[in-house]
Amino acid sequence: MTKLSVNINKFATLRNSRGGNNPNLVKAALDAERFGANGITVHPRPDERHIRYQDVYDLKAVLTTEFNIEGNPTEQKFIDLVLAAKPDQVTLVPDAQGQLTSNHGWNTIEHKDYLVSVINQFKKAGIRVSIFVDPVIEMVEGAALTGTDRIELYTEQYATLFAAGKREEAIQPYVAAAAKAHALGLGINAGHDLDLHNLGYFAKQIPYLDEVSIGHALVCDAIYLGFENTIQLYQRQLKQPE
Repeated sequence: MTKLSVNINKFATLRNSRGGNNPNLVKAALDAERFGANGITVHPRPDERHIRYQDVYDLKAVLTTEFNIEGNPTEQKFIDLVLAAKPDQVTLVPDAQGQLTSNHGWNTIEHKDYLVSVINQFKKAGIRVSIFVDPVIEMVEGAALTGTDRIELYTEQYATLFAAGKREEAIQPYVAAAAKAHALGLGINAGHDLDLHNLGYFAKQIPYLDEVSIGHALVCDAIYLGFENTIQLYQRQLKQPE
């Protein structure tokens, strides 16, 4: 079964916009677990504009499902945080300083040696590693040479084409990339712009999908549909793809 990891960055953005601790990030994470999430994802950035580094430690102390920390390992502070917190999974994302949101995967060929070195540090600590990649066969093949356990397919391109009514065109490169990853022994995660409209079709076409990480769309849906109901609706898309 594909697991749903709820990215709680947007709760932290809302909290930080007014100061204080409302909404309470830890409570939001625990509620997400209670409502049926299989994991919690955070993406702390160097400027701590949403997730603060202390949040990571606070969450690690109480979570009972899988904990996934995303980020760019070019910052030693990030590497130290992950090694200290020891989450179930770290997802390496090639974000630039101050980047609004993730918008591309790793060039696993150009950055192979760097990724091998970083991934080895995390794996020695017993942390599962996933790296962000575009749905390109060469990048998937390159990922397999880095020592990573999984790849996370960057799905913005899929979501954009799906919204334009081109779902078969949208899914084709992801099916090919996932098949190659599966053949190479890599686990497969996916994330970015997946929502209640496009998730079911994606999950149906990628039968060996291990995990999806969803934050922005899920939190937006929760405003209208309620947090508990929204998590269950997303789970329904994963368990019974249309």
